Amino acid sequence: MNKPQSFYIGLMSGTSLDGIDAVLAKIGSNGEATAVDAVSAPFAPELRKALFELQSPGPNELHREKQAGNALALAYAEAVMQLLNKTKLQPSDITAIGAHGQTIRHQPHLGDMAYTHQTLNPALLAEKTGIDVIADFRSRDLAAGGHGAPLVPAFHAQQFIEDKNLAILNIGGIANLTLLPKNGEVTGFDCGPGNMLMDAWIHEDQGNAFDENGAWALQGKANEALLAKMLNDPFFAKTPPKSTGRDDFHLHWLHEKIGNENYLSEDVQATLLHLTAHSVLDALVRHSPLTQKLIVCGGGARNYGLMNLFKAKAAHFFKQPLEIITSDAAGIDPQLVEGLAFAWLAWAHKEKRPANLPAVTGAKGPRILGACYPA
Repeated sequence: MNKPQSFYIGLMSGTSLDGIDAVLAKIGSNGEATAVDAVSAPFAPELRKALFELQSPGPNELHREKQAGNALALAYAEAVMQLLNKTKLQPSDITAIGAHGQTIRHQPHLGDMAYTHQTLNPALLAEKTGIDVIADFRSRDLAAGGHGAPLVPAFHAQQFIEDKNLAILNIGGIANLTLLPKNGEVTGFDCGPGNMLMDAWIHEDQGNAFDENGAWALQGKANEALLAKMLNDPFFAKTPPKSTGRDDFHLHWLHEKIGNENYLSEDVQATLLHLTAHSVLDALVRHSPLTQKLIVCGGGARNYGLMNLFKAKAAHFFKQPLEIITSDAAGIDPQLVEGLAFAWLAWAHKEKRPANLPAVTGAKGPRILGACYPA
């Protein structure tokens, strides 16, 4: 049996490929989670390049993927050791590591042939850290007919419940919503691109990894015709459960939308900023029109241009006032919410508690998620 409170470490490297967040969590017997400390580490350029190239088909993929999985495990292990050194804890103090790995394929629409793949060598991670590793969280839900994503709504429901119609928006590479109405009927889904296309466009045009505070986007002007083309993508009209990733939204997709038009680069970036804001608010008003409060987390919460755009556009979508804040106000650094969620998912696995929400993923029922790699 676990102690009333146990230490777990959550590891997250998201679709944006910006690096690793390692979060030390203290989790109580009922699943209440607190972020104790954290370290963040950027990917080495060669690892980021390898992971990015695996997003698309290419030669000798099996070898390259296994090598990238090993390199990611070593980078994860280094982040864990930095966190242990920072907090003066020993591997024996940690019950388990929850490690999502790096998604390189997500194909949930293929029936019994559906699959999802997150590259990682969890056995190597367990070996290097001396800590049990829980990984491969999506596969069990997928086997039960679900999308295997998004996984964080169960954690959001544990962590953020209030006496009002609440929604949690996580903006990583992809944006996903968790809907927490007062009646307790928790739902959630991916609603479209978050930072991913903006990051890809600024990297292609300027070589920068991301658009800090949306500054470049704010130099441009959103093109309404281009935005309409983007919003015409079939994904946005799908009803939940639904999930997405780089399989659907990528640079080739963006270039197809641009076509032969001669848009200013900063106008394309401004349009992508509006795409994220519009698709989120449109999804929210369609599926939870009585939402009173939106809590934003993930790297996008630090994009002040995007946050201000949400607030400016909300009045056009909602009849009632919509309070929009970041998860800082709820006591969790926006950058650490997903890492904390994967620590919680590791706890749920160890406690043999189902951690998927069938209303979110479409699975046939609750399932215990993850596979354990003992130290």
